This record gives sequence, C-alpha cells and structure tokens, in this order.
Amino acid sequence: MDLNKRLENYAKLMVKVGLNVQKDQPVLIRASTESRTFVAKIVEACYEQGAKKVEVEWRDQELTKLNLKYQTEETLSNISKSYVDHYQELLDEGTAFLSVIGDDPDGLAGVDSAKMKASMLGRSKALREYMKAIMSDECPWCVVSASTVGWAKRLFPELSDEEAYLKLWDEILSACRAKGEDPVADWEKHIRVLDEKAKFLHENELVKLHITNDLGTDLYVGLPKGHIWQSAGSYAKKAGRFVANIPTEEVFTMPHKEETSGIVYNAKPLNHGGVLIDDFWLKFEKGKVVDYGAKRGYEALKNILETDEGSVKIGEMALVPFDSPISNTGILFLETLFDENAACHIALGKAYPTCVKGGSEMSDEELAEVGANDSLVHVDFMIGESTTNITGFTADGKEVAIFKDGNWA
Repeated sequence: MDLNKRLENYAKLMVKVGLNVQKDQPVLIRASTESRTFVAKIVEACYEQGAKKVEVEWRDQELTKLNLKYQTEETLSNISKSYVDHYQELLDEGTAFLSVIGDDPDGLAGVDSAKMKASMLGRSKALREYMKAIMSDECPWCVVSASTVGWAKRLFPELSDEEAYLKLWDEILSACRAKGEDPVADWEKHIRVLDEKAKFLHENELVKLHITNDLGTDLYVGLPKGHIWQSAGSYAKKAGRFVANIPTEEVFTMPHKEETSGIVYNAKPLNHGGVLIDDFWLKFEKGKVVDYGAKRGYEALKNILETDEGSVKIGEMALVPFDSPISNTGILFLETLFDENAACHIALGKAYPTCVKGGSEMSDEELAEVGANDSLVHVDFMIGESTTNITGFTADGKEVAIFKDGNWA
C-alpha cells in the first residue's frame, strides 16, 4: 500500500473513529500550514462522512515566533470578543473539533518567557468556557498528528529533509495503528482491550495509588469517591462515541485535588508550547506542589505552576504500559500526544469532569466539593518507565497490584 492510500485511510480513521462525524455536523480543524496537503485529505473525508461544513483554522510557527518577538504582552494577552463568540457558536452548533499537531518541538525556544506566558494565559482565560465544554464532552473532539519537516528533522537529524519526513510518517502511522488495510476495524479491537482494563480498575474500587520507580518517584495519589476510569472511547452529549487522542494507550481518572503527596520525577521531556522541559521533579504535600526543579526549561515549568491556584495540583492520573507500541519504537517523539502514550503520566491543572460520577452535570462548586481540581491549564507529563510499580489500595486496606516493572501486573 503506497503512502497516499495509507494517509487516506488515516484521515478516515480520524473522521470515523476519532470524531465520529455525524451527518450535517460542522467540523473545525486546527492545523499547521505545513500540514496543508494532508489536511485536505481530512476535509474531504469529513465531507464524504456527511459533514455540513468544514472550517480550518491555520497556525504557523514562524509567524507565531515573530508575533511573540514584536508584540507587547498586553497585545498578546488580548483575545478578541469575536473570536470567543465564534467558538461559542461552534459549541452551540454541536461542532466536532480536530487538532492536528506537528510543529517543531523546540521551534519556540529562546522566545521571551513572559510573553509566552501572557499569550497562553490570555487564550486560556478567553476560551475558558470552551475548554470547560470540551472537557465535559459537550462535543466530540480529537487530537491527532501529521509529519512535518521541522518535527521530523528534530527526531532524525542525520536524514535528509525528505527522508526524515517520510520516516516520521511511517512511525506515526505505526504508532496510530493505521498501517493496515482497515484501521477502523483495528481500532474497534483496541478500544475493547482498553475497556477491559478500565473495568478491572472499577471493580476494585480503589481509594489510593502508590507509584514508585528507580528514578526516585515515590508518590501517593488519592482518588475521590465515585471516580471513573476512562478508556479510549468517550461519549459526546451532542453526538456519539468519539476517541479524544489518536494514538492512545491509556486508562485514566481524576485524582483528588487535596490527596497527592510525595515526589515525582519526569521520565521523558515535556514539550510545552514549543519549549522543552526536562530533568524536572515536583514535590507534593496535601495535593500541592511545594517545591520543584528542572535542569532544562525551568522558566517554562515555573510559568505553568504559577498560572493559577489549581496549576500546582494534579487533575489526571493515567496508566500506560511501558511495553506499548509507541514505547517499543524506542523513539522519543518530543510531543506529548505520543510520549504520554508510551508512559504512565499525570497532568497538572484541570480535571476532566467526566472522570467522576455525574461530573459533566455538576457546577464548578460541586466538582470542587467532590475533589476535582480546576485550573486554566491541563499539562500532561510522563512519569512511567520500565521500573515503575503501582499498588492500589481499597477502602478496607486491601492492596491490589496494578503495575509491575512498567506493565500491567
């Protein structure tokens, strides 16, 4: 099968499984200008699936870098009302949202960290209601990837531009289970496997996890009453089942915002807004980060933690076996979508309301009452590797082996 046909199948996978586009449903695609050729395939697949209209919101890393260089912090933090109103209109219409990533992981290195923070914070504040709706599964959404020369050369600098670009496509399609004749059918099988893992965790009714590994991580994560373990398939209120990340290997839930303690070390670099953060650690007491350090990207990590009151607490706990397709490539993708699906991870910031019983119908105050964290950010970082062990505890003190030596026990 040639690459063109594989990319057509990959695009159909996004539309049919990722978004599950319904007849006469609008679609918004956010993507890099470098991905234009592939995005055209996605647009066509959306229309073939019955989409009413497909809108594309382009981004360009080089232009973003120029904006960050020349605009003031005040300008960067100011998001127009018309832009915010447009997103509300999209939500009201039941739009399916697709994000196509692929920028150079280190493409914004060296930019003014204060301006970067102002830009991210301004957008987060302006689109707070949109993010709340998305994390409550009001509409289907999905994050996927496309090969670009900038990203590919960062991973395979020894290859020519074209060779690196094609190699990255091959690795993406492999990691996304999209190299076969029928990726849609392959994904239905994969979803069933993850559903079984979530069922196992539910049946044990855990109240706490203890995570350790040879990096030095020794972390306790409390779980709120009524927490839900989510697997690949989510269900949108204004559509059917969708898959939020392609690829995904995780089963995840909501930690209690006040019940994380101990220390955790990152197992892989974190790419945050085009800046790499690595060799970092976080110390928690009563749910909050009370100390931290980083050998690379310290200012970027500091900006995350100083976003708001909730950015020093965690909002997600995700379990991913070390022996997974992405991990087994041996490639550090320098992109969270892939690297988080090669390792157990946690997220600083906002919790998914869908990870607690009745959460998507709760007010912010009700979510806080059950232990859900709230923040303008949700930043995943990887903590699992081959020596990771995870023990679960039930309310009556029973210990349940969850992970041993990096994999499901």
